[in-house]
Amino acid sequence: MNTSKPETLAAPRIGRRAFLSSAATAGFGAATLAGINASNAQQSGTIKIGQMASLTGPLAVDGVEHRNGLLMACEEINAAGGILGMQLEPITLDSANQTAEEVSSAANLLIDREGVHAIINGYNVGANQAEYDAIADAGIIYIHYNTSIGHHEVFESDPERYFGIFMADPAEYYYGVGLPVMLDRIRQQGIWKPENNKIALVTGSLPYSIVISNAIRETAPQYGFEVSFEEVVPVPTTEWGAVLNKVREQSPAVIANTHFFPGDLAQCQVQFAENPTNSLVYYQYGPLLKAFSDLAGEAARGVLTSSVIGILPDEMGNAFRATYQEKFGATAEADPGASTYAETYHYAIAAALAGGPGEPGNIDQNRKIAQNMRRFVYRAPFGTLRYDARFNAAIPYPTLSNDPSLAMPHLLYQIKDPAAAVPKKLIYPAPYNEAEFELPPWFK
Repeated sequence: MNTSKPETLAAPRIGRRAFLSSAATAGFGAATLAGINASNAQQSGTIKIGQMASLTGPLAVDGVEHRNGLLMACEEINAAGGILGMQLEPITLDSANQTAEEVSSAANLLIDREGVHAIINGYNVGANQAEYDAIADAGIIYIHYNTSIGHHEVFESDPERYFGIFMADPAEYYYGVGLPVMLDRIRQQGIWKPENNKIALVTGSLPYSIVISNAIRETAPQYGFEVSFEEVVPVPTTEWGAVLNKVREQSPAVIANTHFFPGDLAQCQVQFAENPTNSLVYYQYGPLLKAFSDLAGEAARGVLTSSVIGILPDEMGNAFRATYQEKFGATAEADPGASTYAETYHYAIAAALAGGPGEPGNIDQNRKIAQNMRRFVYRAPFGTLRYDARFNAAIPYPTLSNDPSLAMPHLLYQIKDPAAAVPKKLIYPAPYNEAEFELPPWFK
């Protein structure tokens, strides 16, 4: 294994003139890199950036965008001079159904065959950290959005071994903790006056969904709610009639479905709308993607969903969405693309400030990069990305941190116009919200 180190490892200096001139025409990340590159000795060569993404299978709607986000960032970074003159080469392998075997196999190929310097992923929710040891053995940087409390547990078991593995969003557990908080805020507004305090909990069979449901059950009583019904459904599933009939008998104030495939959830909403109850309907993540509204049509209007990687409706977020869709088409889903795009920049800046990247086996150099990733906050299109050193993971605002400048916002959306280019509107939390909650049209 090649353990040679880059020739120049001194901390680079950023030239003010170069930074300001490039900032006028590029995003902050590109401007920062251009400034670093213009003020420091240039190196040559190629930096391979690996990725395991679902290019086929039921989650390809996100996987393709995860690849696109990586491609877009690499192109922009290369145009800004790469990392100290070295050009990025993205390599994406298909993780298909995101099983532990598929993800681990792809990771091993990226390390052993391609010799990647880093792996930058979206999510692979079925891997359950199976790929961690191969990556730790190689000593490279690995960034993902697996949204798993299991990441916390593995990292805390041996921080030295897993120093270079980062989870760029909060664990799924905090989705469950945050939902009763959000429901309580809506109730306090007085527009929604629930007939009871019941939450009907429908859970996808994947660990991701189960952890969220468990957290909802644990947290609900603190805000005056009770989980009165629970059922686990297989993943994937499109036939929701049996479970919806049981839910209707409860007539709960809230139906919370923690399954997250957008196509499956669209079918659930269409079948619910055939005979709705006066219940708020919350679906985990899936309605963030326009595919949900396209499939559900008018039945989607009023649905609630949440994410921590939704693009914010601010200057940076709107500019990113426009640029992304100009490049990949008006139907491209910019939200998942933003995740890998932002982390590629975060890695590139951290590596440039460390004096260069680290190939497999170059553990000392990759430790410097990892330290920089923890030290420097990065403002992404979806909010503030800052790694908590206890977990090597992002933490949510306001669920865990009260400071929006130091945590990633847990965003609650409502589908306002299913036919619009962006059907959802952000209704929580401040200061990011752009719209107010409205009572769903199926309420009688």
